[in-house]
Amino acid sequence: MTEQAPPVIRVAVPVPLYGTFDYLIEPGAVASVGARVQVRFGRRPLVGVIIAVNVDSQIATAKLKPVLRILDDAPLFDDALLKLLRWTARYYHHPLGDTLGTALPAALRRTQNDPASGSTRNRGWQAVAEPPVDAKTTLARAPRQQELLAAIRAADNAVAHSTLLARFPGAQRPLNVLTERGLIEAIELPGGLETGSAGTPPALTAEQQTVVDRLRQAEGFAPALIEGVTGSGKTEIYFQRMADTLAASRQVLFLAPEIGLTPQLIDRLRSRFAAAIGVLHSQRSDGERADVWRAAAAGDADIVIGTRSAVFTPMPRLGLIIVDEEHDGSYKQGDGLRYHARDVALKRAQDAAIPILLGSATPALETLHNARAGRFAHHKLERRATGAALPAIRLIDIRSRPLDGGLSDPLINRIRPHLEAGNQVMIFINRRGFAPALLCHDCGWSAPCHRCDAPMTIHGAMSRLICHHCGSAENAPTACPSCGSETLVALGAGTQRVAGALRSHFPDVSIARFDRDSMARKGRLEAQLADVASGKTQLLVGTQMLAKGHDFARLTCVGVLDVDGGLFSADFRATEHMAQVVTQVAGRAGRADRPGEVWLQTRNPEHPMLMRLLGGGYPGFAEAALAEREATALPPYGHLALLRAEAHEQQYPHEFLAAAAETIPMGGELACWGPVPAPMARRAGRYRAHLLLHAARRALLHPVLDRWQTQLTELPAARRVRWSIDVDPQDLL
Repeated sequence: MTEQAPPVIRVAVPVPLYGTFDYLIEPGAVASVGARVQVRFGRRPLVGVIIAVNVDSQIATAKLKPVLRILDDAPLFDDALLKLLRWTARYYHHPLGDTLGTALPAALRRTQNDPASGSTRNRGWQAVAEPPVDAKTTLARAPRQQELLAAIRAADNAVAHSTLLARFPGAQRPLNVLTERGLIEAIELPGGLETGSAGTPPALTAEQQTVVDRLRQAEGFAPALIEGVTGSGKTEIYFQRMADTLAASRQVLFLAPEIGLTPQLIDRLRSRFAAAIGVLHSQRSDGERADVWRAAAAGDADIVIGTRSAVFTPMPRLGLIIVDEEHDGSYKQGDGLRYHARDVALKRAQDAAIPILLGSATPALETLHNARAGRFAHHKLERRATGAALPAIRLIDIRSRPLDGGLSDPLINRIRPHLEAGNQVMIFINRRGFAPALLCHDCGWSAPCHRCDAPMTIHGAMSRLICHHCGSAENAPTACPSCGSETLVALGAGTQRVAGALRSHFPDVSIARFDRDSMARKGRLEAQLADVASGKTQLLVGTQMLAKGHDFARLTCVGVLDVDGGLFSADFRATEHMAQVVTQVAGRAGRADRPGEVWLQTRNPEHPMLMRLLGGGYPGFAEAALAEREATALPPYGHLALLRAEAHEQQYPHEFLAAAAETIPMGGELACWGPVPAPMARRAGRYRAHLLLHAARRALLHPVLDRWQTQLTELPAARRVRWSIDVDPQDLL
């Protein structure tokens, strides 16, 4: 009697190789498609995902390795999510194993833990059923404790610890005191979820009601663009449709860009819906994210709100997807699997036959094109929900004007009356640090990054030099290394320098800086925003962190220090990004009953795109920009794929890309541009080059990329470079 061969499974392993791999499992072992297994790949143990069982392998059994461990009794990926991830891997021409690995939370990709893989419990607080009789007396002189206790008692069940810290920065100590006094008790909440409380929805405006009514008429896969001016109430429309979905016992996936996922937005969700809410973003620990992911997969999370990678969260009862600020560039992954979360969300909604809402005051040109072509329903909100007028936008010509820390005298003079009236002012500059370059006044030397083709950025008032591209850091020199001169000057301005200049002009005004450096500490953003909301902070200086998702009632003046960078760039999308940022930042002003104004500093006041933006708003700009794109056959009127290559030796990327170009059938509606050096030809010590493919129709582009998946790995030059394919690139830098 012949011995039965052990069963074979096919596994997608998270490595940068196209293809899947066969492994043996013990006879009788339960292995499900979509479950994780620990396998040995080369000398490394890795966590892969089963994509087929009972495989008739083409490799002899004696040569197959056994799996080390089956990690899941039930699949983590259901059939629908596996189908989406297979599509994602095919469309972006990325290895399936690495695609599945990207979809998994970091804690579930590890091999060293048990199947819970870093699971953590989410602490919460609830009021005790029978508080001490002297409770009122003990809290008489403790308003902070009274406020916290009232918030906990107002919740239907328990309040998550993270929720309280977000709403009440610095709440840890008073929570401890309330516990010692026997007024509250700590409990464990399941799966990292938070429980919201039911709130009363506000009355809708006529515009909002019209949009909601039309959205409710749609059935099945129904992509809809909600284009509304800043402050028009797009979020309330989301909430109305979310309430409909939750009432039908379905789940909601809410995507927001990292800078748009503000404590304000999360707090609005918690105070509106008596539902189990899971939050997924970079400030949560790996274990917390894994808990939310598992809870969503089990159907326990009613609402999942998260950033880009949340689009891959398993949700068996999914009934609605919302993509807020759909134009935001952070939805596009910049390395590894270069997917666009908005486009993946559209495919997921199509597969599930459910509605998807795309919201923005400044829609991406591709989205506008789809709406105009009838692929998306297009709903417009042209007035603010409060009835407040949109702020007036004006230019300040700074040609030949002296600047103090990036600020012109006319702008300073416009800021002063707003502050004197007790209002708030925001100064926007999309550049952190003190200044973008250190220059010798005598010989022209500038402080370079020795690993990148870029200058070092000055931080800490001339004390440190940091490269914003590779992270290299060093002390700033006291004399020029080239000529010995001590006349070193900071060229340009960043958030640190602007804040310093404002302090010199307005020494009695409280100033807060919002950028990645100042907000690095956990809880710092929430504390700063609380000071702004209370009116304690009058002057705000920041980067795109302030551009969206915030509603400051006292903010009446916005200054944008440099719009010219978006007008002259090697990237054809730069003017679109400039218009979006300016419109979004301007929308922070005058949102309540106080009129607002916006001032843009520029050296190019006659630029035609700037004129279209000021004269016709974002819709007028978009009309002109789409006409320009059509004339040049650029997206959305053409389709691109970017082949990137980099190496430590300068010639290798060009040799590889030249060989890749020779494999492409040229002519007709398919063109190949390059190879050329990348706009930043050297970064982090590696030389970089690009080859751009352009096709008039998407159907022409992907067959070439399919062939590349096998052809490029076989090129002799491929062994000397790192290369990647970027489908629908969002930048060419």
